[in-house]
Amino acid sequence: MHASTQRIGFIGVGHLARCLISGFLKSGLPAERLLLSPRGQSKTISNETGIEVAASNAALVDACDIVFLAVRPANAADAVDGLPWRKDKFLVSACAGVPIAALAARAQAPRIIRVMPVTAAEIGASPTVCYPSAPRIEDLIAHLGPVIPLSGEQHFETATVSAAVYGWVQKLIQVSADWSSSQGLSPDTARQLSAGIFSAAGQTVAASDEPMEELLHHLATPGGITELGLNHLENHHVSEAWTGACQAVIERLSKN
Repeated sequence: MHASTQRIGFIGVGHLARCLISGFLKSGLPAERLLLSPRGQSKTISNETGIEVAASNAALVDACDIVFLAVRPANAADAVDGLPWRKDKFLVSACAGVPIAALAARAQAPRIIRVMPVTAAEIGASPTVCYPSAPRIEDLIAHLGPVIPLSGEQHFETATVSAAVYGWVQKLIQVSADWSSSQGLSPDTARQLSAGIFSAAGQTVAASDEPMEELLHHLATPGGITELGLNHLENHHVSEAWTGACQAVIERLSKN
């Protein structure tokens, strides 16, 4: 079947799935290609977009070539069990900490791909890791932002920590914006400035081949304001706390 006519289904229609669906629609995928499982926010999304709701998860799998799984990790294996999977179907799991083997034990027929998008998929800006390589799936999720293929599943949990970092960075944007607002900037100006600065920093790092330590060295000139602030953060052990948060997340993922 040609990629442009493949049906795409969603089992688990919560906040992340809503963002994926919105990103696909904004990228030009027609609503007729999408199908929702009959739970979660499916009725609301259907009313807003015209996307059809399947009668059941079994009907959805039967009708779709590609099925995104976006349920709570603890429910992932049960969600795929007993459905009419075939070898020509793709099961694309966005369930953090759920290995392919755990899904394959309950859904043995489809090709299983793991992805980890973030809600920026809604605006086509999600850096999404993917394993194993599957050009058809990578071409599809490229509608949501840059695709980052991984060479092995053992790297997936480490990469998944970045989905948590995404939220922590938003907290830092909020803290910076709140401080600027408390100093007299309008809340909207403070929000846009803080968000723009974080975005610019990320784009600069992504666009350069120079070691990140060197990029930072150029900014933190001796006696300057960047160095002053970095020294304050280091004196308060921010790097250690950040690394500790990453370690806590990967330990949680390893227990799923």
